[in-house]
Amino acid sequence: MVLYHGSNMIVREPEIRMTKHTKDFGWGFYTTEIRLQAEQWAYRRAAFGGEPSVSSYEYQENRDLNIKAFDGINDEWLDFIAACRAGGTHPYDIVKGPMANDEIWDHVRDYLDGRMPREVFMAYAKFKKVTQQTTFHTMRALATLHFLGGEKL
Repeated sequence: MVLYHGSNMIVREPEIRMTKHTKDFGWGFYTTEIRLQAEQWAYRRAAFGGEPSVSSYEYQENRDLNIKAFDGINDEWLDFIAACRAGGTHPYDIVKGPMANDEIWDHVRDYLDGRMPREVFMAYAKFKKVTQQTTFHTMRALATLHFLGGEKL
């Protein structure tokens, strides 16, 4: 399976960076199966410097890793990203599932802040375009990625 990473540079050697902002699945190396989505990430990151670039990787599954996969936006997914965005950690090497993208993030924030009931969030979310992310949270997980190449956009 080919995965893409969008950034402000070509990333030959993926790494996990702990930043001041937590993301959907916590600190990790974020990829997607959707090239267009990686391109959007690249342009967003390059707005702060560098050149928009997409790196591609061959993912070799390792069944010994602890992998969490979300099939869609559901209660479990919402609770998971709420905990991660609040700075919580998890035991998974790899996490796969939908992304709380720009179309849905404001509503996630409203839910997290207690301004939107869970039922209203779920009703709203089912009508939004679903995106995909696969995140790598340990060195063992990163070892499953093999750099194929990179392209400056």
